[in-house]
Amino acid sequence: MGIRQSETSAELARTEDIPTKIELGEFSIDEYRPIKVIVIGAGFSGILAGIRFPHKVPGVDLAIYEKSAGIGGTWYNNRYPGVACDIPAHCYQFSFENKRDWSSIYAPGHEIQQHLQEVVDKYKLMRYIKLKHEVVHAQWDETACKWHVRVRRPKGDSEGEFEEFEDVGDVLVTAFGVVSRWHWPDIPGMKDFKGELYHTAQFEPEGGWAKVSETWKNKRVGVVGSGSSAIQTVAAVHPKVAHLTNYVRGQTWISIPFAAGDAFAELLGRKEAASEDELVFTPQEIERFKTDPEYYWNFRRTLEGHMNSMHGYTQRGSKLSVELETTFRKKMQVQLAKKPWIAEKLIPTFPVSCRRLTPGPGYLDALCADNTDFVTSPIKRFTESGVETEDGQQQQLDIILCATGYDTSWQLPFKIIGRNGVDINEKWKPYPTSYLSMCVDEFPNMFMALGPNSVIGAGTLLPILEVSVGYAVQAVAKMQRERLKTMEVKPDAVREFDQIIEGYFPKTVYSDKCRSWYKLGKDEGRIVGLWPGSNVHALRALQNPRWEDYDYLRLDDVQNRLYWLGDGQTYNEKMMTGDRAWYLSEEYIDRPPVPSD
Repeated sequence: MGIRQSETSAELARTEDIPTKIELGEFSIDEYRPIKVIVIGAGFSGILAGIRFPHKVPGVDLAIYEKSAGIGGTWYNNRYPGVACDIPAHCYQFSFENKRDWSSIYAPGHEIQQHLQEVVDKYKLMRYIKLKHEVVHAQWDETACKWHVRVRRPKGDSEGEFEEFEDVGDVLVTAFGVVSRWHWPDIPGMKDFKGELYHTAQFEPEGGWAKVSETWKNKRVGVVGSGSSAIQTVAAVHPKVAHLTNYVRGQTWISIPFAAGDAFAELLGRKEAASEDELVFTPQEIERFKTDPEYYWNFRRTLEGHMNSMHGYTQRGSKLSVELETTFRKKMQVQLAKKPWIAEKLIPTFPVSCRRLTPGPGYLDALCADNTDFVTSPIKRFTESGVETEDGQQQQLDIILCATGYDTSWQLPFKIIGRNGVDINEKWKPYPTSYLSMCVDEFPNMFMALGPNSVIGAGTLLPILEVSVGYAVQAVAKMQRERLKTMEVKPDAVREFDQIIEGYFPKTVYSDKCRSWYKLGKDEGRIVGLWPGSNVHALRALQNPRWEDYDYLRLDDVQNRLYWLGDGQTYNEKMMTGDRAWYLSEEYIDRPPVPSD
């Protein structure tokens, strides 16, 4: 069968303007161009970036700027009494790390920070991390296609004196979370108080909590708040002081710690479940973790699987949601039986997980203690000697701890200026939008860990951090490999992720009326903090990027999209050095499973 003339003419017309050949690039296919990545933050995400970018991007030039004096992010900055993770410790580490000697089921903050420091030391990350270096401005240079980042640091050894310098990079990665910028409560008279005043996010008395707790035994202490920080603080402080008053405006669910359940006891080989004041590993259990790798991995993977099976309770009206609400209500009523009026005020009218859920070991017992008062009348003002509430009552206090949370407005404390002079804070009004929580249109070569709609209300977060950083690493590797100057997510891809968010959350408990940082600190409205799905759903979504959702600008002014193929050889062939059979290395061989029958 012959070809029609019209088809032949059309084909010729399409090829007339295409050159038959080009000058090949004077580089090998894997002779990768230098690429500079600037990372903001050295918490979990920044540390992970420090590990993965050098691992996956050949010859990357990496700078990680951290405003604090130490690594760890929230685990460096938060040192308040009782600070601990509310996720089981074995689920709160990188997948490739095997810490086997966690002391407690819910690890204390200092132990998490120490572990992160060990990870930093192990991978020699301080060669990339600059402490006491605060990013104060970042702007995209359209002409050069670079990010210009202004950084403030201490000037020499001078106290209180600073200097600024500019760094320039091809890629910008934000690795700081939304709950990282604390603020004081908006209450009049704070400066009038003559006693000791702290915010839990900046609790830094000389000698720390362990030392000052010895001097507080005759003190009257007030704790303002009912979030996770306040819950942990009240539980830790009340046995150490003469009297404690907890000022609570809202309601909150106190869950049953998973470690207090029969399933956890069976997993550990215990005869019975632990009580809330026994949530520590025994020396024998720790020794078994350290000496029995099979047992350790079975424990860790089973525990992680259980944590990843809780998505059902986030669905409004689901069987699991109803069951947990009934269980938690009964638990709270029983534990608050000594002071039933507290149960009436504290037990929520909204479903479980509408606000962030916390196990809060010891909190309800602390509220029932003889030396504890529970005050729900809003604070009217601070006085010289304590607090006056709106019901006209005054409490005399020596120390006040404000556990009043963080700025959850998604308005960054410094400017990030994208293409065409767009300020990300302006773009994120009235609420932030993104593509898969990873990037924003008009901000080329910028990726986010813990961006808008990235966190989860049930399950484990660390695996999501790993795939988020991995996503950014894959993008930078693509830019380097294919000689791309810029990549920018398409606006319609951002809009369509927005449609997914709007379609998903109305069927969840998060849309019920409750004040939460998930909703910009409001009772109702747009969900900006959470991923529209389960945590393992997020892993599947982010592990394989959809490159077709981006626009690209090539580095070379050549009208051939395959110019990156170079001169037809690899670098090791050209130089006759290195491994020229790398595809037989174990890390490259993809061994298929052999059927057993």
